[in-house]
Amino acid sequence: MKLPPSSAGFVAIVMVMLALLPLSTDLYLASLPGLSRYFNSSISEVQLTLSVFVAGFALSQLVLGPLSDRYGRRPVLLACSALYVFAGLACMLADSMATLLVARFFQAIGAYGGTVVGRAIVRDTYGAGGTARMLAYIHAGVALAPILGPSLGGTLEMWFGWRANFALLAGVGSVLLACVWLLLAETNRQRDPRATEVKPMLANYRRLLCDRRYIGYVLCLSCGYAGIFAFLSGASFIMIPVLGLSPQRFGMLYGITVLGYVIGTMGAGRLSRKLSIDRMLEYGTPLALASGSAMLALALAGVQNVAALLVPMFFYLIAAGINLPNAMAGAISPFPKMAGMASALMGFIQMSLGAGVGFVVGKLHDGSTVPMSAAIAAAGWGVYLIYWGLVRGSARHTI
Repeated sequence: MKLPPSSAGFVAIVMVMLALLPLSTDLYLASLPGLSRYFNSSISEVQLTLSVFVAGFALSQLVLGPLSDRYGRRPVLLACSALYVFAGLACMLADSMATLLVARFFQAIGAYGGTVVGRAIVRDTYGAGGTARMLAYIHAGVALAPILGPSLGGTLEMWFGWRANFALLAGVGSVLLACVWLLLAETNRQRDPRATEVKPMLANYRRLLCDRRYIGYVLCLSCGYAGIFAFLSGASFIMIPVLGLSPQRFGMLYGITVLGYVIGTMGAGRLSRKLSIDRMLEYGTPLALASGSAMLALALAGVQNVAALLVPMFFYLIAAGINLPNAMAGAISPFPKMAGMASALMGFIQMSLGAGVGFVVGKLHDGSTVPMSAAIAAAGWGVYLIYWGLVRGSARHTI
């Protein structure tokens, strides 16, 4: 028996799909310093387990997005969920950093089925008018992953070691696979039989890339996420070895900070019936700029403590909770016949920028908060300037 799209169970499954990405990156954050010791690897090498994951996630979308437009969301989800489970087990059993990196790459391809196809499912189900509202509410639930994940991961690290985190990820993937198989119906009612043909595919990508407003929304989303990813890749190496926090305490404080994202997404969901996508971005983008700039100012002034990191980040995440769901909806809503492709290209750009920023933060790590804070500040300025320069300056009517 398949769940109706309006049911709470259906929405819960979509939440789990979208939660795979933050859960896969956040659960083992407290284990990063431990992985460095276990494999005798440098900080930048260990941070590659994040960047390689994001790179695999980005690259897979260019192929799998069109596949979901042609063959449907459900077959792609089933294949990707199965791959996620097997890759998670490979991560758990890895005996070298090289093996772990390869397994993380394939785990990312599996996670694609949840995140990007999940967004396309929301577009299929709720249409252009309801996509922003539903994404905001769903992302509020998804935010439980980064709130609870690091604390849970820190506890697993202390009691069982880093392998337990990947065992848990494989278990979550198994539950999702069973739910998709048993309960989820196909939502793509406008399949494109030419979506995977090279010439039409390139034409569709060209159409998206030439749409100034689409690119503006996508770059807003990507810059906002890059700031989050800079924090993901750098926070544990500052707060645990430099500031002296335990993995468990780091996870708890990280989770409290992520409540800012929940506040932003819930606020965006409530306001979506009254305010347009662009109106909410007018409020969210200046907040991203201000909070990122405040963090960098404190870092340059030599203020290096937990509050100087987490208070500005809390407000940056409120801004991200407003900006990210609305930018996603603004990008994919005008393209119902190629929602999978629009979502895939959006995800590719988002994840590529995030992976690049994470790599740079790792390379520039010097024991201070300056490199990470500079990346977050640059992301905040990017969100603000791109929205007001590209989106607001475009000719298409406000959504």
